[in-house]
Amino acid sequence: MVLSRSLSYLLLPALAFLSLSARASPHSRTIPSTATLKLAVKINANGIKNIAAADRARAQIFLQGGASSSISAVNGGLDYTAVIGVGSPPTYYTLLVDTGSSNTWIGASKPYTVTSTSEDTGGQFYVAYGTSSSQSVSGEEYLDTVTLNSDLVITKQSIGVAENGSNAGLGGSIDGILGLGPVGLTQTSVSNAYEVPTVMDNLYSQKTISSEVLGVFFSPAPSDDATGELTFGGYDTSKITGSVNYVPITSTSPANAYWGIDQSISYGANGAVILTETAGIVDTGTTLIMIATDAFYRYQLATGAILDLTTGLLMISSNQYNNLLSLYYTIGGVSYELTPNGQIWPRSLNTAIGGTADAVYLIVSNLGSPTGSGVDFINGYFFLQRFYSVFDTTNSQVGFATTAYTNATSN
Repeated sequence: MVLSRSLSYLLLPALAFLSLSARASPHSRTIPSTATLKLAVKINANGIKNIAAADRARAQIFLQGGASSSISAVNGGLDYTAVIGVGSPPTYYTLLVDTGSSNTWIGASKPYTVTSTSEDTGGQFYVAYGTSSSQSVSGEEYLDTVTLNSDLVITKQSIGVAENGSNAGLGGSIDGILGLGPVGLTQTSVSNAYEVPTVMDNLYSQKTISSEVLGVFFSPAPSDDATGELTFGGYDTSKITGSVNYVPITSTSPANAYWGIDQSISYGANGAVILTETAGIVDTGTTLIMIATDAFYRYQLATGAILDLTTGLLMISSNQYNNLLSLYYTIGGVSYELTPNGQIWPRSLNTAIGGTADAVYLIVSNLGSPTGSGVDFINGYFFLQRFYSVFDTTNSQVGFATTAYTNATSN
């Protein structure tokens, strides 16, 4: 999670996408004991304008390899946040929701309040968010009560209390990170433990939820429900319009240390190959859809786009947009269609990223490494806002389903 920035936030853009045609048998499941947590959606208006560069920096940390203290990189674009309570009585903190890291920590903005439930473990907490020592947070590890909502209360949750939380570059009113990635990413992050149980681990082990499953719903900002929602213990059937289709976690390293899957991408109904089947990551901490450099150049050639140096995004003319074809993602034998409207940045928010008001920018960007690197794509917000996602630790799989916003034309 890297990149310093001052965060002055606006409501997040309407990022659009995709249509599903099932070519595999859906895996249906009924999971009791679920509870939801509402999210807020924000965009960085006064900090880093080049979102592509911010996402690329995050991707490079992923490429360094899974279970280590260098977990991921905070991007400079869009953020989903949750308000959680720590302690008893709880002090409430606004945290970034991140499936690309697994530690939960506070201290970037609001100080930690010690209460009767606070237990200093004596462990030193350390997480790197970049390649330099100035891009890291460190401090004491505490065990404490964490309140997600009235139905989701965790006792003795590991909390990193950062003494230098501003080094993570969160700024503004963001107090830290709610880590929702695999537990292996916590390895070496606390001095007196090999790894520490995540929020999801403890919800499951304390029998608050019956399955270690997380459902994630993101909606576009211009919609009538311009927020997001986490469902712990399963998924929210009211948010989906079809079945959830699952794919196992990839075996390819380092993607398999994260929520990694295998997929391919083609352009247009005739199936011009953009990315052959390969491994990558599904990530709530990345704004754009990132693909390997060679695939990016194929996409740029297919669309006729030029690179805009101000925003770091590809740009096309109105006529080119009228001729833009859908992208087709094949994941586990299921085809997901990213419509032309789903491939563009919300035009009403062009100026928020330093762009020209009437320009058309594409949200597919250059990952910065070639195919075969072990992380050849990242499906970020723009994918997740059009498809409900399910992160299933119990069965080592990730699932997707269509939503009411899959074919939105709001961009």
